[in-house]
Amino acid sequence: MARYQNLFTQVQLRGPLEAGPPLRDSTFQRSGKGFYNYWLGKLGAAQVGPVYLGTLGMASLLCAFLAFEIIGLNMAASVNWNPVQFVRQLPWLALEPPGPEWGFTPFVPLAKGGWWIIAGFFMTSSLLLWWLRTYRRARALGMGTHVAWAFAAGIFLIITLGFIRPMLMGSWAEAVPFGIFPHLDWTAAFSIRYGNLFYNPFHCLSIVFLYGSTLLFAMHGATILAVGRYGGEREIEQITDRGTASERAALFWRWTMGFNATMESIHRWAWWFAVLTPLTGGIGILLTGTVVDNWYLWAVTHHYAPGYPGTGVIDPATLPGAPK
Repeated sequence: MARYQNLFTQVQLRGPLEAGPPLRDSTFQRSGKGFYNYWLGKLGAAQVGPVYLGTLGMASLLCAFLAFEIIGLNMAASVNWNPVQFVRQLPWLALEPPGPEWGFTPFVPLAKGGWWIIAGFFMTSSLLLWWLRTYRRARALGMGTHVAWAFAAGIFLIITLGFIRPMLMGSWAEAVPFGIFPHLDWTAAFSIRYGNLFYNPFHCLSIVFLYGSTLLFAMHGATILAVGRYGGEREIEQITDRGTASERAALFWRWTMGFNATMESIHRWAWWFAVLTPLTGGIGILLTGTVVDNWYLWAVTHHYAPGYPGTGVIDPATLPGAPK
């Protein structure tokens, strides 16, 4: 039998199903007893379940189902309920928000964007209910609430795109449509409309944290696999009682880049990089159209980007009396 295990030398344990620690919450009821799955065991823990949903979990799933159905049925209606065309055109189908003529009123005819508002309400409700469930389950287990707050960062970006910024702009039309390619098209049009989002410094920070978090997770995962034969996967023990695995990992990174994170700090680095990705992105979205109308002109004014040679065409935004 293998003396150690990692991604490439896994040992799948089989024994009594793990029920978890005793909990202070006496009303905590799990569904079923769980079971083992060989193929899931190739990716992670082989045990599936037992599952606990509770009132918040059930309410969240119900809201998610309603949002999914509203979006799907509207997409099906847009192709005249033709199942072949629904499958064929699915990546391009969309549920669009209300047009600019409706402003930010919640009372929009269903066919004119009202369905989008209702679907967005149920989707947001599902996310918030699941966040509350995540927070409460962590507290019940005596854990920190780091997972819940990381989830909240992603929810902040979603609500910013679909509600907060449209509210500040006074129009539902500024929101993102539901759909695969339509939401990508919205992103491209949004960037063009506001002078190239790449010149938005908060967008730049968001990309830095996005790529940085992937790099940190890849570096950390590779390091732990590399010292797995020395017990590197027992990171909590290595934090409080440094062993040869953490010493070798630290020496490797000091040799290769002059600095090393610890078994604890790498998780804080990765958590912050991941959380700051949607937070900085959301701030950049909030500033677009509300504070800055053209990010390229803003970048030129603040010596952040070079100005291109004049073409003789006058930018209307620079004329006297133009809205600022």
